[in-house]
Amino acid sequence: MTTPNVVGRYFDVQGGQVYAHVREGDGPALVFLHYWGGSRRTWIPVLQRLGPERAFVAYDQRGWGDSVAVPGPYGIEQLADDAQKVIDGLGYTNYVLVGHSMGGKVTQTLAARRPSGLRGAVLVAPAPPAPVGVTAQLQQLTSHAYDSEDTVHESIDLMLTHGGLTPELRQQVVEDSLRAGDEARLAWPRHGLVQDVSPGVGNIDVPVLVLAGSHDKVDPVAVLTDHLLPLIPTASMSVLDGTGHLSPLEVPDRVATHINKFIAQL
Repeated sequence: MTTPNVVGRYFDVQGGQVYAHVREGDGPALVFLHYWGGSRRTWIPVLQRLGPERAFVAYDQRGWGDSVAVPGPYGIEQLADDAQKVIDGLGYTNYVLVGHSMGGKVTQTLAARRPSGLRGAVLVAPAPPAPVGVTAQLQQLTSHAYDSEDTVHESIDLMLTHGGLTPELRQQVVEDSLRAGDEARLAWPRHGLVQDVSPGVGNIDVPVLVLAGSHDKVDPVAVLTDHLLPLIPTASMSVLDGTGHLSPLEVPDRVATHINKFIAQL
């Protein structure tokens, strides 16, 4: 299965350029932000299941994928600035943010700024706006999750999935996880994970759909129910049964179905 009519493009951001796959088409356009350890490739199974007429951009955040050479800082505010640069570069005036995990926290940060043209947001297994139960020990463990091929496989099996990856997708996760430079790789467990962006998320004034995996060990349903939904007045949640944290790779058909339904209701 391929994603038709996709073009590779670079977008200027502070300190360099990020790489993206872009498709022109009908709005609202979708802006895809990947998880810590991922790349634009994380979204390919979902993109392949969108309508062929849907406009989108899926890009490698600074320090990851084909944006690995872009220097820091790699903080949440900077990543939100980068997303805005991509949106401005495309001239989008009617778009929906779709953020996964770390990308979900970036999405919350950008949506809280109420940018022009934003119509809604989909948070897929998102990190909550404020850290929940994060200890120094957990930060230390997380910072070593992508040290080697072996530790990535261990992370996939113990934390990231509910057993739903094909061999090809597993290899992709390993490659993407190991590709980042040390500074980008460590920025999330040391800083982004514990950053509190909750004071702003009450400002979000567009519809927000939260997609949570029933077996997500990273950002469990209960955590999102208690520590995200009450803070975003416009948010509602759907639980994806039988999937872990990497739902865009584990159950892309269901993720795409929810996104399409969300867009249709805007």
